[in-house]
Amino acid sequence: MKKLRRTMLFMPGNNPGMLQNAPILGADSVILDLEDAVSLTEKDSARLLVKEAICNIDYSKVELVVRVNPLDTEYGSKDIDTIARVKPDSLMIPKATEKQLEEIDKILTGIEEEESFEKGSIKLIPIVETAYGLENVYNIINSSKRVAAVLLGAEDLTSDFGIKRTKEGQEIFYARNRVSTACRAARVDAIDTPFTDTNDYEGLKKDTTTAKKLGFTGKASINPRQIDSIHEVFAPAKEEIDNAVRVLKARDEAQQKGLGVFSLDGKMVDAPVISRAVTTVELAKLLGFI
Repeated sequence: MKKLRRTMLFMPGNNPGMLQNAPILGADSVILDLEDAVSLTEKDSARLLVKEAICNIDYSKVELVVRVNPLDTEYGSKDIDTIARVKPDSLMIPKATEKQLEEIDKILTGIEEEESFEKGSIKLIPIVETAYGLENVYNIINSSKRVAAVLLGAEDLTSDFGIKRTKEGQEIFYARNRVSTACRAARVDAIDTPFTDTNDYEGLKKDTTTAKKLGFTGKASINPRQIDSIHEVFAPAKEEIDNAVRVLKARDEAQQKGLGVFSLDGKMVDAPVISRAVTTVELAKLLGFI
């Protein structure tokens, strides 16, 4: 099973204290942010600060992601060249397009050769946050084999549409469906947009549950206090785990008897049910529930 990305926690790249604490806050992934969290006057110093943090702080217990500035700005290329040479797990690409990912892929291939890194070891996580990105998300994913996940950025997306972002999220229903479907088809993780009210835990759980039901595999967060709530939603319930274990046990018994199909509790068990059971058990083992 792939690594867990239930939570991806944004941390400002210009805050030394937060960079130091990021690995111990409980998120599956931390995103050291060089884009929105950093003012134009601090871009260069933040880049160097993040580079030094990666070299000197132990991030081995989390997936380390760095959100760089867009490639079409004066900061994007500098971010990629500087940060890729200290080998984060992934680079997060704002307002991603196919052409940008193809170009970044080539840049990373060159850096990996120069630094004697394993080819393809630095992954890419594009952000879908424009109307163009939304309509072309599947092509964007397939423009580079480095793509490991996609993040839906609802704030910029709704701004691009000229509409208001709400807690209820009706305005991003189509976007969520399109991103999660494309990610499922391409077999990469789908990461939902952050819930921006850090004091509304009930709203956070409701929003995260909606994302999970629509096929998302994780959710970005902007505050460490959101992590436990998100993890709770994405963890399988005990009843789900118990039922999945029973399904797989019944499958194994049927196979030993040479049966192609079998029933459990009077219901026929087919391939999709078995597949869900396998996924649930694998996740439960990864979380230490089994």
